[in-house]
Amino acid sequence: MEIDIKDKILDIIEEHKARDINVIDLQGKSSIADYMIVATGTSNRQLKAMADKIDIAFKKDFKVRIEGGRDGTGWILVDAFDVIVHLFMEEVRTLYDIESLWQEEFFTKRG
Repeated sequence: MEIDIKDKILDIIEEHKARDINVIDLQGKSSIADYMIVATGTSNRQLKAMADKIDIAFKKDFKVRIEGGRDGTGWILVDAFDVIVHLFMEEVRTLYDIESLWQEEFFTKRG
C-alpha cells in the first residue's frame, strides 16, 4: 500500500493530543498486524474523535473497523489494515496493560 498507515495514524493521534503513545513492532511476531499503537486520551469524547478521524483518513483506501467507544468503557480498538490501534483512558490502560503482552520475553522460538 502506498500510504504509510502507521505514520498517518501517529500524526492524527498526536494532532488530537494523545498521550503516552507506544508503537509496538509486530512484524515477524504476529500475523494480525505489522504494528500496534497504544495511546491514552483524557476523555471518551477524545478517544472517539481520534477513532473517527482515523476512519475518515482512510475511507477511500480501505475499511477501518472500530470496536468500542459507544458505551463509555474507556477503550476503543481501531483495526486499520496492517495497524491495530488501542485508544485508552489512563485507568483502563493501566488495568489491562496490553503492552506487557507484547514484550520480547513473551515470545518463544519453536523449531
